[in-house]
Amino acid sequence: MNFEEFSKIFLKELVGNDIIIEKNIIKKFYDYMNGILEWNEKINVTSITDKKMFIVKHYVDSLLVNKYLQGFDKIIDIGTGGGFPGIPLKLINENKEFTLIDSVNKKLNVIRALSEKIEIKNLEIIHTRAEDLAKNIKYREMYDVAITRAVSNFSTILEYMLPFVRIGGIAICMKGPNYKEELEIAQNALEILGGKIQKIETLNFEGKLERNIIIVEKIKKTPQKYPRGQGKPLKEPIK
Repeated sequence: MNFEEFSKIFLKELVGNDIIIEKNIIKKFYDYMNGILEWNEKINVTSITDKKMFIVKHYVDSLLVNKYLQGFDKIIDIGTGGGFPGIPLKLINENKEFTLIDSVNKKLNVIRALSEKIEIKNLEIIHTRAEDLAKNIKYREMYDVAITRAVSNFSTILEYMLPFVRIGGIAICMKGPNYKEELEIAQNALEILGGKIQKIETLNFEGKLERNIIIVEKIKKTPQKYPRGQGKPLKEPIK
């Protein structure tokens, strides 16, 4: 797929998202995709290797939440993997500060190499676990927005996200179609961790793919004991 083909598909898929991207930024998206797929031959960075699906499932899906970043300046992407949704959002928000964290350093090394190559600024990449970094006063409740596309249950995700968010900020959780039962179970976790559901939006793209975006407002401080260590948020979610 050459750049012209990529650009045409990318812009077509973005129709309806009210996102205008300059040609030089589209080129960065193109170069990042090619870089990820080239690295993917040596390191398992993504299971999506079809370029059209890469555009849809990594780029368009990531950019669905862009409108919620407006008015905020400091964002953390928790469990970024190959850089999603953090890198696509960063590319169209050059002046915002982004922190990307993940526990798998080999994937982060790919992001570091590619972000340097295509000159992405205001980007911090940290090899860490969320439960460890959230105990650091430099990062705890210092972000306007925490975001994740993680597949864990909602209670677990909240425990990882909300400790990073300042009061008045938001956590953006990107979920698949089976989120409603998780939401009911997570009501106590929301209360304990200092969150309140602000909005839920269901979006469909590529005709059949569903993305549910849950926006949680941080209304009070998260107790210092959270997030718990030793994998407890995953093994023993707050009930």
